[in-house]
Amino acid sequence: MLALLATTLCLALAEPADRTSVLVVVGAPGTPEYGAEFRRWAELWRTAAKKGGAESITIGEGETSGAEDRDTLHNTLIDKATAGREPLWVVLIGHGTFDGHDAKFNLRGPDVTAAELAEWLKPIKRPIAILNCASASGPFINVLSAEGRVVVTATRSGDEQNFARLGQYLAESIADPAADLDKDGQVSLLEAFLMAGGRTDEFYKSKARLATEHALLDDNGDRLGTPADWFRGIHATKRVKNGAAPDGARAHQLHLIRNDRERSMPPEAREHRDRLERAAADLRAKKDKLPENEYYEQLETIMVEIARLYRDSSSGHGH
Repeated sequence: MLALLATTLCLALAEPADRTSVLVVVGAPGTPEYGAEFRRWAELWRTAAKKGGAESITIGEGETSGAEDRDTLHNTLIDKATAGREPLWVVLIGHGTFDGHDAKFNLRGPDVTAAELAEWLKPIKRPIAILNCASASGPFINVLSAEGRVVVTATRSGDEQNFARLGQYLAESIADPAADLDKDGQVSLLEAFLMAGGRTDEFYKSKARLATEHALLDDNGDRLGTPADWFRGIHATKRVKNGAAPDGARAHQLHLIRNDRERSMPPEAREHRDRLERAAADLRAKKDKLPENEYYEQLETIMVEIARLYRDSSSGHGH
């Protein structure tokens, strides 16, 4: 009996280290109407996190108990820096400002700048997705973009300072089966971004209003970002002039609510599969520069290795 209790306790203590973490930061609302909207969006994220078996943390709701939200955010990121290998999602819901130099996310009490957040994220070794759903959030991409990191902003610049609606549609899309563009039984962050971007555009068109927000996604570390309307399906079909690699491959590998096959894969196998898939995406981007036979030989090698990973995972064998 004691041995069983000890085993159960060890499992309970170990479990959080191997779970995805969703940190939702609700900023200063400004008005009661915005406050009600932000709370609704935050609740959608908590519901999705629970459905996906993820750890859910919310900052910015309820009483502050004397602690500033800025300090709570910093301390939470320190706490989550080494908590396992599963992704950390940081969702910023609220308003932002940009003074021509510093982009800020507005918190209750002191705000947090993009540069400060970048410093706080440096020690974190696990995969990170930062979703800044606030106005004037575009400059966060310039500062937060890094290898192995996904950054989404509601605007393409700091000059788009009107209330941003992307946060609503992103919160609604992350668990919406209609956003599953590749029909694999799960919604990736890329697919949620594309659905949210489309719904944001539809809002402004339906109101016959000039769009005051243009969302960007960056996941290749080049600090440029790609708008949703540059994608056809899940692939970016437009490229920036300097020929930088397209965004989207890494964001398409992040799923808050995984399908059965993803859940059954050991983390090591999933990481290996993800590296192979990104290699295939990089290869496709260089297709026009390679001899046809060389391109297909390299692609076949990658695809065979991915198929072997799936076979071994389903049969319970590892490498």
